[in-house]
Amino acid sequence: MADEFQRVGSMAEIPEGELRAFDVQSGRVAVAHVANDVYAFGDECTHQSCSLSEGELQEKELEVECPCHGSVFDVQTGEPTHGPAVDPVPVFQVQVNDGWVEVGPRKEES
Repeated sequence: MADEFQRVGSMAEIPEGELRAFDVQSGRVAVAHVANDVYAFGDECTHQSCSLSEGELQEKELEVECPCHGSVFDVQTGEPTHGPAVDPVPVFQVQVNDGWVEVGPRKEES
């Protein structure tokens, strides 16, 4: 069960260049739609738990900026690129099937 993908919404619900938050079995995830790709990561900033889906998506850098204190995270790796956050957010596997976005298990740390 833990390795299964969960449908969260359609591609139409996540316009190009935007973020949306969804609840999945493992918690709340943010999904970013950038350059016809989708990325899924934990929606909670590791600095003070603000919602990253309410932040600003920086498409060129593939980063999201937390709206509360300006921490910036790489949407592909979850790593913070600018503080005050020092810990990464979890990153999840994501796929698109027939126009539906599906979030899977966490990506393994490398």
